[in-house]
Amino acid sequence: MIQRSHQPSLGILNTQKAGEKFQLLRVPPSEDLSHFIKHYWIIHWDLTGQEPHQQDVVPNPCANLVVQSRRTAFYGVSSTRHSHHLEGKGQVFGVKFRPGGFHPFANIAMDRLTDSSIGTMEILQVEPHMLEEQLLTAEEPEHKVQRMEELFRRVRPDNDESIERINAIVDEIHRNRDILRVEQLSDGFRMSPRSLQRLFKSYVGVSPKWVIRLYRLQNAAEMLEGPDHQDMLKLAMDMGYYDQSHFIRDFKAVIGKTPEVYVKERSS
Repeated sequence: MIQRSHQPSLGILNTQKAGEKFQLLRVPPSEDLSHFIKHYWIIHWDLTGQEPHQQDVVPNPCANLVVQSRRTAFYGVSSTRHSHHLEGKGQVFGVKFRPGGFHPFANIAMDRLTDSSIGTMEILQVEPHMLEEQLLTAEEPEHKVQRMEELFRRVRPDNDESIERINAIVDEIHRNRDILRVEQLSDGFRMSPRSLQRLFKSYVGVSPKWVIRLYRLQNAAEMLEGPDHQDMLKLAMDMGYYDQSHFIRDFKAVIGKTPEVYVKERSS
């Protein structure tokens, strides 16, 4: 089943403009791989005769396999916003792992892959150019996914209960906007703050505090997009910041621009 994406879902910024530049499909994994994989994603674009497009993507607590011409690799969590340069005609095939879902494949502490990558040979025993030849073609999306899942099944590790625990924690951070401190998670999940830190460092690559900050700043962006823009100082305090300058600095690191510029661009 192919699902066309309409939601940024911890990813694409300025979706209205983005939809004019490329098409994004998301495909759910087969049940036997859903413990590890969140979804497959496929991007197509044709900007022939048009100006190149720079697409901003906000961070999220997930590792990805990205199959792209001459850049194919497994990528750990990106700690800040990053941009993708699209020009001409092309496509990218990706695998988005659940938070913590790539750790059993890599079998290393995921903080070693934060803002970094690892080659496909080390995980799948397949050269990058072979994946590009097989997946960056005109084949139907279902065929691409089927080929990718065949490769993952060859190296599939055992299920790991820590992945389910991590996803429960991440889901709670996302759902409950009142969570501003790691101690709140510690109490709710009956884990010490130190145990939470160790778990996220090993399986995700970033701290639970980083994940809390990420979701709160995205919540702030949503509020700034509303018709009634909040007072900046009040918004910063609602997000758990004690000074406005710290809030602005973090907002820019994640969203890519200051709150003031963000509001002006949405209003123009």
